[in-house]
Amino acid sequence: MAEPILQVRDLVKHFPLTHGLLLRRRVGAVRAVDGVSFDLRPGETLGIVGESGCGKSTVAKLLMALERPTAGQILYKGEDIAKLSGRALKAVRRNIQMVFQDPYTSLNPRMTVGDIVGEPFEIHPEAAPKGSRRQKVRELLDVVGLNPEYINRYPHQFSGGQRQRIGIARGLALNPEIIVADEPVSALDVSVQAQVVNLMERLQEEFSLAYLFIAHDLSIVRHISDRIAVMYLGRIVETGTDEEIYDHPTHPYTQALLSAVPVPDPELSHRRERIILAGDVPSPANPPSGCRFRTRCWKARELCAEVDPPLAVPMEFAGLPGPGAHPSACHFAEEKRRVARM
Repeated sequence: MAEPILQVRDLVKHFPLTHGLLLRRRVGAVRAVDGVSFDLRPGETLGIVGESGCGKSTVAKLLMALERPTAGQILYKGEDIAKLSGRALKAVRRNIQMVFQDPYTSLNPRMTVGDIVGEPFEIHPEAAPKGSRRQKVRELLDVVGLNPEYINRYPHQFSGGQRQRIGIARGLALNPEIIVADEPVSALDVSVQAQVVNLMERLQEEFSLAYLFIAHDLSIVRHISDRIAVMYLGRIVETGTDEEIYDHPTHPYTQALLSAVPVPDPELSHRRERIILAGDVPSPANPPSGCRFRTRCWKARELCAEVDPPLAVPMEFAGLPGPGAHPSACHFAEEKRRVARM
């Protein structure tokens, strides 16, 4: 197994809550990300899933150094991105690019497609000689399935799927090793989603890319991901391969998420148990003690309020082969098979 190209260790991001207009006094913090760790290997896709507000997009911004972490490490080839600035950070950013969620707001409406895709060359002029940049942009448009003659058009002249292809072309311009895709298909129609995901899979193979793919659509994440991490209230609660997470989930939260995915077979749909969670997601400014999921969990016991369960292989599966033996942050983790494969 290849060495990780990106290692995230105990990543924390707290946004301060203040009170007062003139003398702003800190009265608390929103714990958007609270101890996240994972590895990403060359050519691999790690999918991150979870409800809105669980901290997925904050993780993406931290990896791109758009936000600075409160604590923890983001190691790219052994170098901590969180401690870099200036030229050193600029050099790392060339190798870690991002595809944003909304193709309608992530492109400057006053710039042509040629200027948008070619802008990375202005920031990193060593990536392409000035005289060849126009041709390079045309090649990138062709790679993502757009007519190179569209180079002088503006974003408003394209559909949502075409705009996202432009965003992907911009991300590929500097030939990065890692692309952070923050819900890249959530704003698109279902048929267009499949086209963009298939494009990303083809580009991954062609350019040897590693993806951090963030989404809330569990079916899409399974289609593209090698490994999956499930987040809840700022923490990863379960992680494993697509088979381990989707066919043999052990954390109650993962089981509840999967039970909500539609099954395209009426008979299987009627046989499947639907898990309805009680209550609302707690505030990240005041998370529950112990296990953060315990306020909505049907398995919760007194232990869950007192001890925060570590993300580790459950004792029931320790030392045993099989897809149930994967890390899960639950005191009472147990395997629950799904009725149908997505």
